[in-house]
Amino acid sequence: MHANRPSRLHGITTFILASLLAIWPLSCVNKAECAEKPAVPNVVLILTDDQGYGDLSCHGNPVLKTPNLDRLHSQSVRLTNFHVDPTCSPTRSALLTGRYSSRTGVWHTIMGRSILRKDETTLANVFAENGYRTGLFGKWHLGDNYPYRAQDRGFQEVLTHGGGGVGQTPDFWGNSYFDNTLLHNGQRVKVPGYCTDVFFAAALKFIEAGKERPFFCYIPTNAPHAPYNVDEKYSKPYRDRGVPEQRARFYGMIANIDDNVGRLLARLKDLKLDDNTIVVFMTDNGTAAGHTEKTGDGFNAGMRSTKGSEYDGGHRVPCFIRWPGQLKPKDEPFLSAHIDLLPTLISMCKLKSPGKEALDGLDLSSVLRLGKADNQPGRVLFVHSQRIEHPEKWRKCAVLTDRWRLVNGKELYDMTKDPGQKQDIAAQHADVVADLRRRYDDWWTSISKRFDEYCEIAIGAEKENPVQLCCHDWHGEIAPSAQESIRQAVKANGFWALEVARAGKYEITLRQQPAEAKFPIQGTSARLKIGDVERTQAIPKDAVSVTFPLELKPGKTRLQTWFADQTGDLRGAYYVEVKFVP
Repeated sequence: MHANRPSRLHGITTFILASLLAIWPLSCVNKAECAEKPAVPNVVLILTDDQGYGDLSCHGNPVLKTPNLDRLHSQSVRLTNFHVDPTCSPTRSALLTGRYSSRTGVWHTIMGRSILRKDETTLANVFAENGYRTGLFGKWHLGDNYPYRAQDRGFQEVLTHGGGGVGQTPDFWGNSYFDNTLLHNGQRVKVPGYCTDVFFAAALKFIEAGKERPFFCYIPTNAPHAPYNVDEKYSKPYRDRGVPEQRARFYGMIANIDDNVGRLLARLKDLKLDDNTIVVFMTDNGTAAGHTEKTGDGFNAGMRSTKGSEYDGGHRVPCFIRWPGQLKPKDEPFLSAHIDLLPTLISMCKLKSPGKEALDGLDLSSVLRLGKADNQPGRVLFVHSQRIEHPEKWRKCAVLTDRWRLVNGKELYDMTKDPGQKQDIAAQHADVVADLRRRYDDWWTSISKRFDEYCEIAIGAEKENPVQLCCHDWHGEIAPSAQESIRQAVKANGFWALEVARAGKYEITLRQQPAEAKFPIQGTSARLKIGDVERTQAIPKDAVSVTFPLELKPGKTRLQTWFADQTGDLRGAYYVEVKFVP
């Protein structure tokens, strides 16, 4: 843990920027394109991880200080009734596609159900196809392998970590928020500094290096997601005020984000880009550590429950949209959601719409400007938190209107009188319950048509060979997502859904820990099954890996592995490399 290390972040800012320049120099490809200021607006989209509606001082938090985000709040249209999914990957998939997350194949954060289907069009695809430079700096969490990586989905510059967070199983072994090994366009690079500082610095360098052309810059921070590692200078002020240790670190991570947002906004002004740049700030779900539901400790803006919940505290989040001279700052209570950002930005940036998939979201441009949406009386939204391999109807769900919340198909709350969702009045309004249940039925029928499909990871493809598979994407009862689970050798197994891109020779290498760990396998025999091919071999003493040479045919298949020890205990190989051998 590095929560108490001495302050050193600002002192190495220049070093970080120099390092990032060395990683990739960017410049205008066409000098003629660089000669004139773009007629269309740039877009910066900031998405923080696990920061709830109440984790901002502008929303009434009595302890946390967020002066830069407060200033952005004062300059923006504030969507005060804005909703997302209750957890990470589902929100990201819906945000980037304008479609309900489960419709896109994403309803969990692990188990291969955090992978965005390859036939979905992303916001980055749309911007890139309209001549924008596109960059992502931070957390992706929609697939770590081809064809699901950010660089496969419209992003031209990518600096990210593996999995759903720094230190998770797909991430580089031993990463801990400071001085991490990250992925730049798929290649590992060692970058000094604190993760949030690094991602914002990379985003600024991306903006500066080609500012004459329009850009879409997506900054999805992994902070303030656990583990709560942050420099002591940020957490100490809250600890000194008596805030519990975990929450002090959580608040410290948000204070660091606030500093970075301040630097970003100042730099946009220095570059004379602020008037022509739409800045969006939002978060991906309710608070993870800013409030304790059982004790009532912390601050949650009067809402019920937290991250992962079907109650408003799990999915109502801040959303600020600033466009100087174009959008007048105000509070806007229109019922809105993450699915609305794609059609709204397409409209405001005058982009050609892809027209491939029907969108679930609305163009909010008239709401942002005039406070109303065209032809949208009585809007209904849907939220659910599945977090299982196969979705179940009515599981942890909510149907939302301006006035009502139908929770789990049974509980009804009048949000105009009871925003804290304390009094279930379903018995007094059976007609409302019946109507909202009917709407949910129709929605479920619409989104569930492809629930039996898998997002197969490609092996043998030219764009990624070899392929590094991780237990994070196992289909099964347990898919370990934390590196600590691997250190403890948790007993778990599952299969990977794969697609063999080319027929031919392959080498499949099984490991208990990733190659950089050089960890001896704790077992005596190794077995694998891929399609109808099954092989077993002994594990040499102190071996860190076991390799199976195989001939594979093209097409969809499944791969499962086993390590057995002398007692007969079984567990899967948490890490597998699949290499096509020309």
